[in-house]
Amino acid sequence: MPYEPPPELSGLSLAEIAELVAARKLPPVSQWKPSLIEDSHMRIASDGRWYHEGSAIRRPAMVRAFASLLTRNEDGQHWLITPSQKLSIEVEDAAFIAVDLKREGSDIAFRLNTDDLVIAGPDHPIRSHGDPDTPALYLGVRNGTEARLNRSTYAQLVEIALEQDELAVTSGGATFSLIPA
Repeated sequence: MPYEPPPELSGLSLAEIAELVAARKLPPVSQWKPSLIEDSHMRIASDGRWYHEGSAIRRPAMVRAFASLLTRNEDGQHWLITPSQKLSIEVEDAAFIAVDLKREGSDIAFRLNTDDLVIAGPDHPIRSHGDPDTPALYLGVRNGTEARLNRSTYAQLVEIALEQDELAVTSGGATFSLIPA
């Protein structure tokens, strides 16, 4: 069955985005406890490109499949989890890149480089990292993984924040400062 990406973010209502998020069936990686632990020989570059043994993975469907198996533990190590294997994967910055956003009311939805849709809120927080002169913004995705906002998405989020008196945004009933702590 061919993959059909979700429609453009700008053409969707937040309710439609929430339906698409709820309809996506992801593997239950948090329930799997594989005994075989190895290295995947894979790397996710800071620009979001995936590599295996130094060669770029060019098939978007493969990247989406691997991304659905991705977790990050408390130590920051990323893993590809299957029922029988736990494979380490090198991640230079964040596992995903947030490439677009849409605000509706007080909620903000993001599209990732894998076509995943994420609505910011308590379960998907926005985190500011770095220093005030060169901050980086991250969005919690799933299983401990994060997406770094690309330059244009970062600029869109800052534009939203500048509408307020403080440099912060609200989504899903939670407020997120865009100033690094």
